[in-house]
Amino acid sequence: MMIKICGVRTPDHALTAVEAGADMLGLVFASSRRQVSVEEAASIADSARLAAIDRGRPIVVVGVFVNETVERIRDIARFCGLDGVQLSGDEPVIYADHLSPLLVIKAIRFDDTAEERTWLAHDWSHVRLLVDARVPGSYGGAGVVADWGRAAELARWRPLILAGGLTPENVADAVARVRPWGVDVSSGVESNGVKDHGKIRAFIAAARAAAL
Repeated sequence: MMIKICGVRTPDHALTAVEAGADMLGLVFASSRRQVSVEEAASIADSARLAAIDRGRPIVVVGVFVNETVERIRDIARFCGLDGVQLSGDEPVIYADHLSPLLVIKAIRFDDTAEERTWLAHDWSHVRLLVDARVPGSYGGAGVVADWGRAAELARWRPLILAGGLTPENVADAVARVRPWGVDVSSGVESNGVKDHGKIRAFIAAARAAAL
């Protein structure tokens, strides 16, 4: 199972995540308190990759975008050397083709929009769906638990990443109930709005143990 630590803002927190066994790091380029510049992101990505080499296991660096243009996403992906992109807004399904061969993670919230139904109807080898909580006015990172029941139904036929309100305390239960391809956490490993080294380690350990 893949474990993604999202909203990383410093090389220090990225190193903790890599050393603790994270598989993916999320760097937020959308407007957010977790937003990083392309220069900051490139530095974080470089530090994470060097640490991953020492660990002997690759790290997947993902850029998180909300309603950004394909051209801008591509430019940032090239500059930072991103391995994947996460689309957390209302992006049309054609983005999947335009962004190939990058890994594309598309956030869905079971809001039954026409665009979401289209994403659910298509399946590509380079696309993973990320199930997040539906919070009016929020595109993620709100700390609200997603619909695990519907996520579990979807996970039976599509590899998905479960996000939304996960913490070191509830991730084992989430994994047992949903059986996702991966889990994603941001606010759940923060203290006072800042990534917490201890919580990062605890989350990864709990998720990894639950996946055995």
